[in-house]
Amino acid sequence: MATQIRGSSVRIGALLPLTRPGWVEAGQHLLAGLELAVREVNDTGGIVGRPLELVVRDTAADPQRAAAAVDELARLGVAALAGEYHSVVARAAATRADALGLPYLCSSAVLDALTEQPTQWVARLSPPQSRGWQVYADFLLGAGHSRIAVATQPSVYWAAGTRILRDYVTSRGGTVIELDMSALTPSAVCDELVDRHATALLLLVGHPEPAVPIVKAVRGDQRLAEIMIGAPAGQPEFAEWATLLGDDGAAIPFLRYLPERLSPLGARVETALRERLAEAPSFVAFEGYDTVAVLAEVLRSHGADRARMAESWPRVAVEGTRGQIRFSRTPGISVWQWAGAPVQVVDRDPAEPDRFRILHADAAMSTTDNRNR
Repeated sequence: MATQIRGSSVRIGALLPLTRPGWVEAGQHLLAGLELAVREVNDTGGIVGRPLELVVRDTAADPQRAAAAVDELARLGVAALAGEYHSVVARAAATRADALGLPYLCSSAVLDALTEQPTQWVARLSPPQSRGWQVYADFLLGAGHSRIAVATQPSVYWAAGTRILRDYVTSRGGTVIELDMSALTPSAVCDELVDRHATALLLLVGHPEPAVPIVKAVRGDQRLAEIMIGAPAGQPEFAEWATLLGDDGAAIPFLRYLPERLSPLGARVETALRERLAEAPSFVAFEGYDTVAVLAEVLRSHGADRARMAESWPRVAVEGTRGQIRFSRTPGISVWQWAGAPVQVVDRDPAEPDRFRILHADAAMSTTDNRNR
C-alpha cells in the first residue's frame, strides 16, 4: 500500500492544453484521467516501491511551447512523456521526443503523421485520423449523405481530415464541398449550403469559434431544416458544447473512442472520474487513465531506462478501461499504434441532451473486441 512507497519518485512529464487558445476542457479531462491513475498506482505500492510523480506542463495548443516543454522535461529527468490532445501540438512534441530519445505515449491526438519518419520512441493510444474519419464517412454514406460540405480552417489537422473524407467519399460516388471559413461568414455558409444542395455540413473548425456561430446560423435557417450537421473531431463531447448551444447542440454526430459497454475496470474508473470532474467523463479522460496504466506497467517491467522503455512498446499487454492495449506497426503510421482502440459515432439525444446515442461503430473492431473478451 501507500505506506510501502519509499525513495525518489519516478517522474512522467505530462503535456496538456490547460489555457486558451487550447481546448481547456479537453485538457482538464485528460489531466483528471492521468492524475487518477497516478493516485491508484501510488495507492498500490508505486513503481516497485517508488512513488510515481506527474510533472505537468501547459501547452496552450502551441507547438513551439510544447517542444520547449519537452526539452525542459527531458532535462528534469522524466522517464517518459504522456498526454496532449491537439494533433499539431502532439506532432511537435513527438518530433522533439524522437530527437531526444525520450519515450512518449500520446494519449489523444490522432494525426496520422505524428513524426515525419518511423520512430521507436513514440506510441499512441487514440486511433489514427485515417481510421476514425473513414468510419465517420461510412456512417455518412450509410445515412444517405452523398453531397457533403465541410466548413474548414487552415490547419494541418483539418486539411488531413478533408483529404481523408474526400478520398473516401468520392471513391464511392459522393461529393465533398469545401467551404473556407477564412473567407465566409456563418450566414454565407448557409447560402452556400443551399446553392450547392448539400445534405450534410461537417464542422472542421475550432471550438467555440467559429463552430458555435455556424451551428446557430444553420439551425436558425428554415431553408436548412433537413440538413445534418456533423463534427467528426468531437466538439460536442464536452459539457461546454451543450452549455453554449442548448438544444441546438443535439443531434450532431461526432467521433468518440469508447466501447459500446465498459468493462468492470472501465465502469469503476468512470465512477471515480465523474466524482473528480463533477460531470460525466469524456473519452479523453479515459485516454488519460489508460496512458498512465500503460506507462506504469512498462516502468514496473523494464525500469525507468528510456531506451529499454521504448524497446518495450511491442511487448505491452495492458488491460485498459476501453479494452486490451497492445501496440503494433500499422501501415502508413510512423509510431507504435494501438490498433484495437474502439471507434464510435455518437450524438447528443435531442430528447435528453446529456445522454449520448451510439449511431455507428467500427464493425471490424467490434469483432476484435468480442474475440478478446
